[in-house]
Amino acid sequence: MFDRVIALIGLLVLWPLLFVVAILVKIKMSGGPVIFKQKRVGRNGELFTMYKFRSMTVGHGGSSVSVAGESRITPLGAKLRHYKLDELPELWNVLIGDMSFVGPRPDVPGYADQLKGEDREVLKLRPGITGPASLKYRDEEELLANQPDPQKYNDEVIFPDKVRINRYYLHHYSFIKDIQMIFCTVLGRRMKYGNEII
Repeated sequence: MFDRVIALIGLLVLWPLLFVVAILVKIKMSGGPVIFKQKRVGRNGELFTMYKFRSMTVGHGGSSVSVAGESRITPLGAKLRHYKLDELPELWNVLIGDMSFVGPRPDVPGYADQLKGEDREVLKLRPGITGPASLKYRDEEELLANQPDPQKYNDEVIFPDKVRINRYYLHHYSFIKDIQMIFCTVLGRRMKYGNEII
């Protein structure tokens, strides 16, 4: 109920910003859709369609792992991603119940749906716009840009750590912490979570 009410309020309050961003995407990145739609793995492993403002060139192909500075990300797209404005349409996903404000970021097929053993319990969670793993790796694209093999580093270091953090979140859920994570996301701040700073 909290998610849906706040998502509705957010859409009503932020529609002018959504409108402006949509116009900028249409003008600066012509030749493609304003909204990027992609199948993601949701709660209980079910697929859903996630909506974002498009930040990449059309028909770029390439890896599912994004790296800061790569050519497929447009100049406007880089700014939208930096300020997380590309994720505003996800408020619709929250409103219709596909996502929550706080939870694991929804992965493309081939990651969360391939988890084994106890790690699969993170699929009990509804995906979120933000969450503890998102806060810890808010600079993920810059971090990957400094790795000789970004895909390998993501698969062997970042993704397993995100699974660990999300399992901790599942077993130590706190509504107060959720609110704190939302504020830290909006304000770009860090917070203490468990035994680490995220």
